[in-house]
Amino acid sequence: MSSALPTSSPRRLPLAGALRLGRPSDIWFKPALSVVAAVAPPNLLLVALGRLDLAMYTMAGSLCALYAHNRPYAARAKALVWVVLGMLAGLAVALVAASLTTNAVVLVAVGSVLAAGQKALCDATRIGPPGHVILIFVSSAALFVPQTLGQVPGHLALAAAAGVWAWLVGMAPVLVRPHGPERRATAQALRAAAAYAEKPDAGDGHPRARADAYAAVQAAWQSLLAAGNRPSAVRRGLERLVIRAEVALAAPADADPARLRAWARDLRGTGPVPRPDDPRAGADELLGVAAERALAPRSLWSRLTGLTPIAVRTALGCALAGYASLAVGVGRPYWALVTAAALYQANITLTWSRTVQRVVGNLVGVLIFAAVAPVAHLGPLALVLCCLAFNFGAEAFISRNYWLGSVCVTPLALLVTEFPGYQPTGELVADRVVDTLVGALAGFAAAMLVTNRRAGDRVEEALTTVGRAREGAARLLADPHAEPAALDAARRHLAAALVGLRATADAAAGEWWLRAVPQERVVLAEQSGHRTLAATVRRRGLLPGTSTHTEDVRP
Repeated sequence: MSSALPTSSPRRLPLAGALRLGRPSDIWFKPALSVVAAVAPPNLLLVALGRLDLAMYTMAGSLCALYAHNRPYAARAKALVWVVLGMLAGLAVALVAASLTTNAVVLVAVGSVLAAGQKALCDATRIGPPGHVILIFVSSAALFVPQTLGQVPGHLALAAAAGVWAWLVGMAPVLVRPHGPERRATAQALRAAAAYAEKPDAGDGHPRARADAYAAVQAAWQSLLAAGNRPSAVRRGLERLVIRAEVALAAPADADPARLRAWARDLRGTGPVPRPDDPRAGADELLGVAAERALAPRSLWSRLTGLTPIAVRTALGCALAGYASLAVGVGRPYWALVTAAALYQANITLTWSRTVQRVVGNLVGVLIFAAVAPVAHLGPLALVLCCLAFNFGAEAFISRNYWLGSVCVTPLALLVTEFPGYQPTGELVADRVVDTLVGALAGFAAAMLVTNRRAGDRVEEALTTVGRAREGAARLLADPHAEPAALDAARRHLAAALVGLRATADAAAGEWWLRAVPQERVVLAEQSGHRTLAATVRRRGLLPGTSTHTEDVRP
């Protein structure tokens, strides 16, 4: 074990690193194709009817197809229902407010409160990409569309119909690959375990790689647990493979990376799930999974209470951005509002990176819009086709880096404003540039003003959680008659606590105006926790040549 412990590094705001391109998502084409399939039929129908001015409302429902692509289909069905309902609720509030007043000051206030609520709910439910940004974009834009109360039910009906179609598009792949999301999550866990096991001096010498690998395993467990309680041979096979990834992380020196990668490759498509040819891979390994499924999840309220600083940042930043936009005379303050709302991440450092990405992406995007506008102005069909192309491009590129996706999102947002009628390109470009800069400055200023003072407290809470989970696992290890189900559940509980500790420590380290994160205690907790995980693996006899004697798990 390395004796050197990392210390808190100086808090710097990255610039070039924020624009570095990463690898595309494994399923980048799924949201890209889904959004095209969800947007195209309603918009083309409106073109045929000569009512493209109503496309903003159908787009609201169609964009729900962007969500929940990583979730098993049982969980995806429920998640998409809530996304559609949430979209309709935000749209309803915006349309009613727009019908009752045209006072921009009041409308910006309504939009800011809506944005804060949408941000908090998306973070608390962990709905995943694209998160709150799409919801805020739709509701904020609707606030500034001329409206009467009598029109609201019809416009909501259009959004609801498109939302139902988006739900069908999102669920359609279940007919071809019913266990696709779980298989992908399991394959990712196996690949992550293999990559970690291949590192020289795997263990305490690579805490970041270990944390990333455990996060992939934890994501696989969450995917399998979200798939429902109905027994399935495929699911049991996937659970056994995740256990093998878990075992490889706990004892990397005894792992076979080539075998792990081979299992991951075999999970492609719809073929049979590979079964580890280990006599220890019996049904008793899955008892801990059943025990974990019986645990009640945390309530939504308990998850919301820790998000107050983020919600306040969002409300304040959106209000400042909207009012600053009005002050400089821009006629579309919702662009500045959405820009500010899109910035807020888990901490100040990540928020700064998103600010850089947003500004660069938007500025490049307005140039692309200026070049494409003459083609889009050829007719309603050309306008819709251009929007579809940018919809696809945004989802295809955004997993490489947010700024690259914004290069397509920006002209898409500008083209949507032209559904009711064409507007001067120069005016749109100038307004968008001003609103981008105003929104970014105001949004980041709000993030600096509203500090997340509880971030340090959450590190202490996470350390306590890890300590209790490790002590619970150690007690079971000391008991020669401990139930296998209890030991397996304790192992997964400790692994989840360690993943949470690393995420909490990273989030707190990126905050400003806070006391230094206790890095030495975090590292020591991780080291002792992972040694206990290795001991549980050996105690269960999941490694060749291991016995069931109690290991020394002292820190």
